[in-house]
Amino acid sequence: MTEFLELETQDAVRMPWNVLPGSKSEAAQCVIPVSAIYTPLKPLPNTPTLPYAPLRCRNCRSVLNPFSIVDFSATKIWICCFCLQRNHFPPSYQSISETNMPAELFPQYTTIEYETPSDKAAMTSPVFLFVIDTCVIEEEIGYLKSSLLQVLGTLPENCLIGLITFGTYVHVHELGFGQIPKVYVFKGSKEVSKDQVLEQMGFFANKPKPTTGVIAGVRDGLSQESISRFLLPASECEFTLNSILEELQRDPWPVPADHRAARCTGTALSVASHLLGICVPGSGARIMAFLGGPSTEGPGAIVSKILSEPIRSHKDLDKDSAPLFHKAVKFYEGLSKQLVHQGHVLDIFACALEQVGLAEIKVASEKTGGLVVLAESFGHSVFKDSLKQVFQSGGNDLGLSSNGIFEINCSKDMKVQGIIGPCASLDKVCFTNISAYLLSGFFRY
Repeated sequence: MTEFLELETQDAVRMPWNVLPGSKSEAAQCVIPVSAIYTPLKPLPNTPTLPYAPLRCRNCRSVLNPFSIVDFSATKIWICCFCLQRNHFPPSYQSISETNMPAELFPQYTTIEYETPSDKAAMTSPVFLFVIDTCVIEEEIGYLKSSLLQVLGTLPENCLIGLITFGTYVHVHELGFGQIPKVYVFKGSKEVSKDQVLEQMGFFANKPKPTTGVIAGVRDGLSQESISRFLLPASECEFTLNSILEELQRDPWPVPADHRAARCTGTALSVASHLLGICVPGSGARIMAFLGGPSTEGPGAIVSKILSEPIRSHKDLDKDSAPLFHKAVKFYEGLSKQLVHQGHVLDIFACALEQVGLAEIKVASEKTGGLVVLAESFGHSVFKDSLKQVFQSGGNDLGLSSNGIFEINCSKDMKVQGIIGPCASLDKVCFTNISAYLLSGFFRY
């Protein structure tokens, strides 16, 4: 048993069986199916990082490993242990021998890491877009501001920060204009499209808009100056962001005594998704939504603004008698598809004594691998400690990562059934391999 625990520590893989069934009858008798739990973010301090790209099989794309059969003679070939394809070593491996093997052939390095100069150049700064609900009492806003101001001081200087606040309307704050507060406002009762965000936020104010193609990022027609108006490095926008948060107040629109506040959660999350899709597509970006009550306005609403109408209960959901439920779920399913396509994550911090509509919103968080934190108040220790651990670096942090690619290759005798976790298919699935976007590194796979 000790041997298997050592292998698990070395490779970050745990399986229910130590031996695979050798026939169909044996496989049918397995009460627990053959599976594996993999921890992609597990720290492996004794594992070296190789400064070159992995050597792959020309047939199945598997990587050279200690189980490959290697011919060190003049022919210099290796046989893939998955498909038995014979592959020639490239010129950079011509000096290898039984006494001079590359690190990926060492028996103790069944797990190894590669990092090429192009990988380093392609690395982008993490992006955090804060979406704050202002339809809460002043005391709750004070708790939230205090927690956010503490967290902002711990952020890496190179990470990009954005800010959206919402209530009756959605306010996108322009952090790149520090002289005076500058805000772009969207009506919360209407669904906002990507083209409307491009037009109203002036992304092409100084040059003509491209007539064809997808507009997303610097490569597709946007200037870095237009992007940096809304997403700035933490070191450059710290003063402006602190000033906005310190002056943040409750949503000013009056609420009748017999009504709920007009809270446009769905519109705010949609605008946040469009903004990230326009500015930083395919990057490790996270939308961090801080919600203090149910959505009552615009797409994704779960209850009307009339206070006499109760919020749907579990019994209503079981009986399918919640009139707004399916419409809201459909909206958030569309939002989740957009976030998955962009490679972005939705985190939800729901702090309220009443429901916030997590039953409807959870599909967007689950499919993107986001965090969900529930607490009674923004002043509760559950919320404050959870928020700190998201950004904390050290032994107690969550080890968050985003936008990776997870690929599995098997021998011809194995058939991949699927994958469980915050992943999205790359549409390259066949019987012996599976490829997927690894949208978040919080869960284990």
